[in-house]
Amino acid sequence: MSDGVLTREQILAAAQDVLRRYGPAKATVVDVARALGVSHGSVYRHFPSKAALREAVTHQWLEQSHAALAVIPDGPAPVRLRAWLSALFTAKRKKVLDDPELFATYTVLVGESSTVIAAHIDELVGQLEEIVAAGVERGELSTADARGAARAVFDATARFHDPAHASEWSDPAIDAQFDAVCDLLISGLVRHARR
Repeated sequence: MSDGVLTREQILAAAQDVLRRYGPAKATVVDVARALGVSHGSVYRHFPSKAALREAVTHQWLEQSHAALAVIPDGPAPVRLRAWLSALFTAKRKKVLDDPELFATYTVLVGESSTVIAAHIDELVGQLEEIVAAGVERGELSTADARGAARAVFDATARFHDPAHASEWSDPAIDAQFDAVCDLLISGLVRHARR
């Protein structure tokens, strides 16, 4: 490959392959460059450091993993809220159960990328906030603080999306437990709207 046509997307794809092959502890920028058939300087032209490359890979992975969350169809807020939470849990569980080695690799990268993670969580809470605020506006939900309620819902459902709980996601009872938490959270927001 010629250095002149090397794109950021090609580097990210190669970095993902290298991380899968070698793991986060052994994968290097030189390995990524070698996989692309370019000098490591060519990679550094797009990413100033190994950390920047790893953060970009983490950001891309998170965006791809959660793309379905941004397109939850409009409808009653309680239905949208459950659909969003379910889509998040499904996406996380699919990643860990379909490819546990790659999920483990990304869990390490996520741990290294605190600013990427903070921004991503802020984006997810923002999506929840939009659902809650729309529900309040239509009289379907009640809260004086849509952002605070969204963050509370996100935090209360951490067991179903935080990678620290991934080992629990294959438990046969996990779906019933997820439903129970969703029922409780949503009924609390709905009950106050009906008073």
